[in-house]
Amino acid sequence: MVNTKTVVYEASYRDQLVDIWYRAVCRTHHFLTREDIAFYKNMVKNEALSAVEVWMEINEKREPVGFIGLDGTKIEMLFVDPEYHGKGIGSRLLEHAERKYGPNLKVDVNEQNEGAYAFYRRYGFVQTGRSELDGSGRPFPLLHLDLQR
Repeated sequence: MVNTKTVVYEASYRDQLVDIWYRAVCRTHHFLTREDIAFYKNMVKNEALSAVEVWMEINEKREPVGFIGLDGTKIEMLFVDPEYHGKGIGSRLLEHAERKYGPNLKVDVNEQNEGAYAFYRRYGFVQTGRSELDGSGRPFPLLHLDLQR
């Protein structure tokens, strides 16, 4: 466990969050090509962070170490700095979302991202559906998960 605090996103942190996103995706999304990562990185940088409610987990130096993007009860993104994987950051962000919006959380996870799927299952999410394409219409199947306590 690491001593962190959950705070609301400020635009001045955008580049740091994009960097966390990029490093986390490179570490965990081995099924994506460089071109795919560049496509999604542009989307995160120019659209995604401003399209949802974003909360950050920051360390003692006020540096972000992870973030979650919410659209009500739907988790649109959750990424943790790879240097902080396994230290409870992702779980704390999920706990924040659950305190804020209740236990009816939903998330889509890439089928090929087995680590993320296992993480959400450990937290109590169960698969309720599957789509062949991701939200951008690309051929990366999504598993639809609902939190069930």
